[in-house]
Parts: sequence; C-alpha cells; structure tokens
Amino acid sequence: MSNDNEGSMAGRGPGGLRRFLYQISQMANSPWGSGPGKGDDDGKGDGKRPGPRNPWVTPDPVDQRRGQKPRGPSALDELLRKGRGGFGGGGSGGGGQFNLGDSAKFWKWAILAIVVVWVLFSSFHIVPPEKEGVVTRLGSYSRTVGPGVKLTWPAPIERVRMEDVRAIRTMAVGSPNATDENFVLTRDQSIVDLAYEVRWSVRSPELFFFQLANPEDTIREVAESAMRATVANFDLVQAIGPGRVEIEAQVQQRMQALLDEYRAGVTIQGIAIRQADPPSQVDEAFKEVTAARQERESAINLARAYQQQVLERARGDTAAFDKIYEQYKLAPGVTRQRLYYETMETVLSNVDKTIVEARGVTPYLPLNEVQKRVKAPEAVQKGGE
Repeated sequence: MSNDNEGSMAGRGPGGLRRFLYQISQMANSPWGSGPGKGDDDGKGDGKRPGPRNPWVTPDPVDQRRGQKPRGPSALDELLRKGRGGFGGGGSGGGGQFNLGDSAKFWKWAILAIVVVWVLFSSFHIVPPEKEGVVTRLGSYSRTVGPGVKLTWPAPIERVRMEDVRAIRTMAVGSPNATDENFVLTRDQSIVDLAYEVRWSVRSPELFFFQLANPEDTIREVAESAMRATVANFDLVQAIGPGRVEIEAQVQQRMQALLDEYRAGVTIQGIAIRQADPPSQVDEAFKEVTAARQERESAINLARAYQQQVLERARGDTAAFDKIYEQYKLAPGVTRQRLYYETMETVLSNVDKTIVEARGVTPYLPLNEVQKRVKAPEAVQKGGE
C-alpha cells in the first residue's frame, strides 16, 4: 500500500513521467527490463545478474532520494556526446575521434582534387581529323583550331564548339509526292512542280556559328529564291526536259553568290532536280500535249532525214556530171558514144528483146525464155539452201 502511495505521489511530482517510464521498462517480458527472477540495476532480486539497462530512460530522481546508486549515462547519450565532439562540440575525446582540424584538412584536399579534375576536363580538348573547333572566350569568338589536342583556358572562361567541315549535307526542297507541291513559274507563264536537293558543306565554322541565326533555314530560303529566279528564264519544255542541267548549274552559282554576300561560311556542292512535272490538276492534259509535241518532232525529224537524203543524192549526181563533162570536153565523139551505149544498156536491160540476124540464120531467138529457164533452177537451189 505504501508503495502504491509512493508511486502515486511520484506520479504527481515533476519526475512523475520519468518514474512511469521507468516502471514500464522494468515490467516482465520487456526488452529493456529484467526477466522473471532477476533483479534490476539497483541490486534487488537474486543479485546474480543485473538486467539490461534502458538506454532511453535517464536516472530516476526517486531512486536517488532513496539512496540508490545513480545510473550512468545511457548508450544513446554517449553516442550523441561523441558526435558533438567530432564536430567540435566539446566532450572528452576518445580513440578514433574526428576533430575539426582533420575535417578542414580533408575538405582542402577534396576541393583541390575537384579543381584539378575541372581544369583537366575543361582545358584539354581532342579535335577529330574531320572537324574544326571554334574557341569562344567569355562568349565572344576567339579563334579556330584544327584537328589534334588543343589547350584552352578552363571553362567557363573559354569553350570549344566543334563542327564537321568535311561532311556533305543534303537538304530536300519540295517532295516527289503529290502531297507536297512546290510550284514555280516559267518564262512562258506555265507552272511546273519542282522537287530538288541541295548539297552543301561548312567552309568556315566561325561564320557558320556566329553570322546567321538559323543557317539551315537561310540556305533553304536562298535555294528557293535562286530556283525561282532561274526557272523564270526557261520555258516549260526546257524546264522539264533538256534544260535541267543548265538550271542546276545556274541555281548553284546564284546560291553561292548570295551566301557569300551573307558571309554564311557555306559551300554549295551541287543541285539535283529530282522532279519537274506540271501540276497534278492538268497532268492528263499536259501528257496529251506532250504526246502531240513528240509526234510533231518525230514527223519533223523524218522530213529532215528525207531532205538530207535527197540533197546528198543530188550532190552525187552533180559531181558525176561534172566529171563526165570534163571528159566530154577532151573527146566529144567518144564521150557521146559511151553515153549512148551506157544509156541503151540501162534501158534495154529491163525489157524483152528480139534479135533478127541475116539470111540463112533463124530469124528469132527466144533469149528471154532461155534466160528464164536458166534463172529458175538457180532460184530453186537458193531457196533450198
């Protein structure tokens, strides 16, 4: 009864909460208190082995008033005390304690290592053989470096931006598909749908980076402008046929001149027209017109071929007549007789002939029949072969 009253009075005092926690820790089956038949830290019980001490409870002031031996600091308090001592918070230093001097030395070496790594990785640059590096100092252009290992000031003082100067890049303008039409007006007020490619490369990386805000968009717009200006000097037939090569050459020259004026640092390698067709709305009618034009060209070519053949024959006859006339001037009688014989031979070779001889000879000799009989076996023999 007295114990209960004391516990009740202790619960009403300032240390009541601590007393309550202490009693709970001493209960049976508690991981912090003593088991059955074992005494606690104050020596009660069988006295053979004290129970484990609660690391979360400070010494009970009631037990101190009773004359019991006060408990030592708990394991948690000891751990916190050593931690405060390691960060310069005081406390008795033990073995392996980390003081403020060691911490400062560690941070000095860590900062030095970070600075060395930063300098190495931002000051040494490897430029590949196909590229060139543009060095900027505080954002402004400084110099252009070639392939190899290059040394610069560490970032952010100097930075290196690399660009491939050997690669030939391709830009498609228009599309061979009908969904993406690129109409261009020709000299004869016709419309042609063009699809072409622009091949270009970077000549000066510093100009390519700093002179134009959007280099690729600028190249595309210059290509369209140069193509329209060039096709305007050709008619429709030339634009879709024999004039393609000349159009490509003129577009390349115009583009290079404009980009040089802009100081774009770009070289135009070539233009390739992939498609040159009329608009899809008039494609069928245009095919009919093209077929008619091809027939007209074919008839004109045949007439020119016949004309050339007749002219060559006339020139040959004229040359032969000139030669005969030269011979006629030298010997008129002989030449006339020769011309007579040749003319009669040419005329009589294709007609039936009857030869009449003098008296005592058969008046009729069927030479034509004899010739036919001779020619018939020859023809049969050739047919059998």
